[in-house]
This record gives sequence, structure tokens and C-alpha cells, in this order.
Amino acid sequence: MSGALSMKHKNKGQTGKGSQQIKAFAGKDRIKMIIKTERLILRLWKESDAADLFAYAVNENVGPPAGWKPHENISESLSIIRELFIPNKAWAITDRENGKVIGSIGLENDKRRPGLASKELGYSLAEDYWGRGIATEAAKAVIQFGFRVMQLDMISVCTGNANKRSQRIIEKCGFVYEGVCRRCYKIYDGTVRDSRCYSLFREEWEIQNGSDSDASDQALLQIKPNPRHQEIK
Repeated sequence: MSGALSMKHKNKGQTGKGSQQIKAFAGKDRIKMIIKTERLILRLWKESDAADLFAYAVNENVGPPAGWKPHENISESLSIIRELFIPNKAWAITDRENGKVIGSIGLENDKRRPGLASKELGYSLAEDYWGRGIATEAAKAVIQFGFRVMQLDMISVCTGNANKRSQRIIEKCGFVYEGVCRRCYKIYDGTVRDSRCYSLFREEWEIQNGSDSDASDQALLQIKPNPRHQEIK
């Protein structure tokens, strides 16, 4: 539904308010992160998730608005998991009731701000789950993780002019509209699009969330990454 990590291929919606429970386990090769919200569990992607990914990524209403083509088969979905989601430590959005993967969300390097403590947010969500506040619930949890665990100074997000659903999610998360970057993004079919750009400073987020963010931080910061192992990047 949005840019950044929402399945940009090789050619390369919103709110449940409860506190988030976030755990970051330091592993030998990479950090394993789990975020729990009222209705969701966000966890790192696994190759065994390919069928669930294909089930929603094949839908023509999901990928094209964000600039990526619908998946053609499960093998393509598996390649996306292996080549994009796992290396970028993206989260699979799973339904807390049944464990089904229903979307993707992540923070990747902010290409517009190299060398700064900034990441770019991206997400996608199965159409069956649109209109329930799911995407905003997931995004708010990841934003909190970014500012409190990763200690980011800033998070950005971009979306297309026509992607009104994504724009509403971004606005509900408190991002500040910066403007339009004209003809900056070539999508899978060769079309060049404008991008609507937004950003959020840590201090802005803290003001917006007030005591709510402080209370949920008690759970969020219970387990910190071991500095002797790989950092969250």
C-alpha cells in the first residue's frame, strides 16, 4: 500500500491503540524481532510464508497502487522473501487470531538522507483486511520500535498521488507532509510516478503520543539487542 519496503521487485489500511510488546533477541546471524499489538503479531519473514504472501500479492488491487506488479506464482513470492524481506529484516504482519500472514512492513535505509539516523517506512496489506485499521496499527508499532529501540531521529515515508488509502494511514500516524518529488519513481511497467513525501521527527512523535508512548516503552525496552552481536540497521 505504500512505498519503501512494500515489495519493490528487482525492477525495482488504521488504528488499534493498545500498548505494544516488543522483543528483540540477539542471534548469531541477525536480530530476531517480535512486535505484538492488540490484533497483530509482527515477526520476521520465513521462506515457509511464501504461500501466504502469494495469496494476497497476486491481487491486482494490492501491488500496482504501490508500484509493484502482482505476483505470478509462489516461486516469485519466495524469491521476494529471500531477496528482499529477509535481507532487509522486514516484518510479516500476522493475524494474532490465526497466525496467517496478511501483509508486510519494514524500515529500510532512507535514500534521501544518507548518513543520518533515519529510516523509510513501507508496508503492504491483504485487501481482505483493508478498512479495519490494521495497517495503521502495524505502522504505529513499527514507528515506536524505530524511535525507541533503534533510536532513530527521523522516519520518512512516500506514496503515490493516487494512493489515497496509504495517504490516510500516513496521516493517522502523525507524519508531516513535505511535498511532491516529481517523476522520481519508475514502477514495474516503466511508468514514472511522482511521490508524496512525508517525515516524522522523534520529538514530534513524542509530543503526539505523550504519556502513552512512555507507558508502552516499559514493555518495548524489556529486551535490548546485545551490542556484541549484530546491530539493528
